[in-house]
Amino acid sequence: MPHKIGFVVVSSSGHEDGFSARELMIHAPTVSGWRSPRFCQFPQEIVLQMVERCRIRKLQLLAHQYMIPSKVEFYISESLPEYFVPYQAERFRRLGYVSLCDNEKTGCKARELKSVYVDAVGQFLKLIFHENHVNKYNIYNQVALVAVNIIGDPADFGDESHITSREKLIDHYLGQHSSEDPALEGTCTGKSDYISPLDDLAFDMYQDPEVAQIIRKLDERKREAVQKERYDYAKKLKQAIADLQKVGERLGRYEVEKRCAVEKEDYDLAKEKKQQMEQFRNQVYEQLQLHSLVDAEPMRRPSDLPLQPLTHSASPRHKQQVPSLPPQEESAPESRFAEPFLQEKPPAHPPGPSQHSTADQSPPATDPHLKTHLQSVPYDERPLPATRKQPAAAALEPEKSDSDVSEAPKRGAAGEPEPLTEKALREASPAVDVLGESLVAGAYSKTWSYREDALLALYKQLMETPAGTPKEELKSMLRASIFLVRRAIRDIVTPVFQASLKLLKMIITQYIPKHKLSKLETAHCVERTIPVLLTRTGDSSARLRVIASNFIQEMALFKEVRSLQIIPSYLVQPLKANCSTHLAMSQMSLLARLLKDLGTGTTGFTIDNVMKFSVSALEHRVYEVRETAVRVILDMYKQHRAFILEYLPPDDSTTRKNVLYKTIFEGFAKIDGRPTDAEIRAQKKAATEEAEKRKKDEIKALQGQLAALKDIQAEAQGKEGPSMEVESQDTQGGKAAPPPAPEIPDNHYLDNLCIFCGERSESFTEEGLDLHYWKHCLMLTRCTHCKQVVEISSLTEHLLTECDKKDGFGKCYRCSEAILKEELPRHIKTKECNPAKPEKLANRCPLCHENFSPGEEAWKVHLMGPAGCTMNLRKTHVLHKVPAPLPGKAP
Repeated sequence: MPHKIGFVVVSSSGHEDGFSARELMIHAPTVSGWRSPRFCQFPQEIVLQMVERCRIRKLQLLAHQYMIPSKVEFYISESLPEYFVPYQAERFRRLGYVSLCDNEKTGCKARELKSVYVDAVGQFLKLIFHENHVNKYNIYNQVALVAVNIIGDPADFGDESHITSREKLIDHYLGQHSSEDPALEGTCTGKSDYISPLDDLAFDMYQDPEVAQIIRKLDERKREAVQKERYDYAKKLKQAIADLQKVGERLGRYEVEKRCAVEKEDYDLAKEKKQQMEQFRNQVYEQLQLHSLVDAEPMRRPSDLPLQPLTHSASPRHKQQVPSLPPQEESAPESRFAEPFLQEKPPAHPPGPSQHSTADQSPPATDPHLKTHLQSVPYDERPLPATRKQPAAAALEPEKSDSDVSEAPKRGAAGEPEPLTEKALREASPAVDVLGESLVAGAYSKTWSYREDALLALYKQLMETPAGTPKEELKSMLRASIFLVRRAIRDIVTPVFQASLKLLKMIITQYIPKHKLSKLETAHCVERTIPVLLTRTGDSSARLRVIASNFIQEMALFKEVRSLQIIPSYLVQPLKANCSTHLAMSQMSLLARLLKDLGTGTTGFTIDNVMKFSVSALEHRVYEVRETAVRVILDMYKQHRAFILEYLPPDDSTTRKNVLYKTIFEGFAKIDGRPTDAEIRAQKKAATEEAEKRKKDEIKALQGQLAALKDIQAEAQGKEGPSMEVESQDTQGGKAAPPPAPEIPDNHYLDNLCIFCGERSESFTEEGLDLHYWKHCLMLTRCTHCKQVVEISSLTEHLLTECDKKDGFGKCYRCSEAILKEELPRHIKTKECNPAKPEKLANRCPLCHENFSPGEEAWKVHLMGPAGCTMNLRKTHVLHKVPAPLPGKAP
């Protein structure tokens, strides 16, 4: 039965201080794992030595939350080279690779647990880490691995029958006779490929080490109880194990929180977590002892239970001798806790061959029955089957570069491709009838060089087709060729893929025009190939994505294809929620590039389909897609202005809370030459400061004038003093003297002044000024919506930002005035409004909608002068009003 295999780290290409590769030998919630040096060169590699030669069934990797390699390759060997250095890999055999998720969906807050199913024999395992995924947290471009787990069983030199017999022999000498009926043990241990959940990496990485030891001990007792048919006791042990797993996870979480508190020097919290752990642990142990599930001997404390390297088998059924280990480096691993990844359940048996149209797609597991099929496939071209939380088919497709291709044998001149299978013959029978079985067999071959040769031969054959060939024969050859091209576009080998694009380009630009075939044939070529090409723009290989995208753009610009308007109609199809990140980014990027090349109108791109697609793309989960959609909308606005606003929500404070829409509307303002919100706020602030300064200067000047008047009055009183005294003496014996004149208060001069229109009146007391502001001041008006008195010069700003009904108004980009939103679309479409000039060149009256000279004084002339604003109702009222006598004066 496969079980956890212990290992030691033989070497690594480097590590950051405190994060040695030897950390991988320990599985516990608080381990830090291995990290590459900062700004290291790629690839990085680690070599592991297992405790004995074994047959590996399953490999597990726990990735870091943000130091994530884009790809991890696996190599296996029976022994190391005599003088081992990292780049000497002659004795290592490549098993394949797995791609890791960039973790964008989780915001780099969770760790991916990747499980890889293999079937390989050896004692040395080499892991090669390729360049990291780029994100804002990984500032040093490092890769890391938190933990690695190897599951397998001992292997002798020989075939699978020897392994099976050896396994039975070990069970016999250990006294653990496996039953033919798995139900007898209450588990699946009767199956030879059963892997215990206790050997899974997730168990050790999220369980308290001490509780994990107890769970394994109880699991062993449970198997013994089942063998002795003590089913009640086995049921009690099963329930205890399930409860203990929850306890272990909770204690593991406490331990991580305690370590984090220590790192932050929050020792009160660390002490609290320690006491919490001890109290919880004691309660659990008392319950276990109460039910006689564990011995009554004192339990070991966590501090007394050191973390041991994985140098022994975790399964009690397979006890192995441990080789001597090299001394382990001392390190203080930091706590790096993240949410556990839930992995999918693997199939009970290795899956069979996957049905795929490309012959190089090898089965996801090396089943013994498939050995004949795999002999003709280069082993290095096989992807490793993997399970993880987020299934992604694209991640399992093998990636081919020029260096990979050169390793495969190219035997085009040395032999003939294998005959077509019965299934392939049925599928390709129309092509066989037209092109011949030999050429089609090459296109279907399992060897990539034959497939490439077949496409090149077809290219030559079509180029040499004479001009007088009958039309029907030409059409048949074209359709058969497109059938093979469509198949080759899906090919994972780069030279085959490039040969298919070369053939397709020749058919569209040379074959069809040369033989004067109709547009229907061109449309057939495009419609049959463009969906597959778009799929390849989401390929896991960056190089293939670029090649596919560039060819689609080039093909859309062919004069034969451009008039058909087919490709734009595919690009404006809404993005599916489950499509890959690369596919969504490529489609959005292609649309933006082709829109600049083709424009809208008779090209297949219309305002309607482009805007609907772009607005829906603003909600996409990928940032790059949303950013490109904003650029497309701004480009469309430059060409079509007001029509674009119909597809967007209203420009109000609620909409602008969305950063994307705020960016869009500010972009519109820049295109129109209008100030943005930030610029408006800066202008308002400057205008307010300027107004306050002017008011202060005016008040200072008035105070100076008041002081001068007081001085004049004092001088006059000094001169009239003696005569007044004599007069008072003359009248002392007669009539009483008149009372002295009342003193003028200091602020009397300012109280009689309206600071808006500059009018002075003795009636302008505090109540008189309020009445003046409310009804008569020519510089003010009452808002008809909120009844607040505001300056006419700031009425538009009031309606858009301060009024109680401000959400009902929008701003016209032509006249810059506040318009009711229900009337705004019609207002913009009719274009009847008088365009506003920049603020520095002219003021804009919201009453008569006219532009006049800039400056504060110009407002007074416009609103108060006889030749000014004709829509100022207060001025009209004043002109027709009979002057009323001043209070206290005779008529």
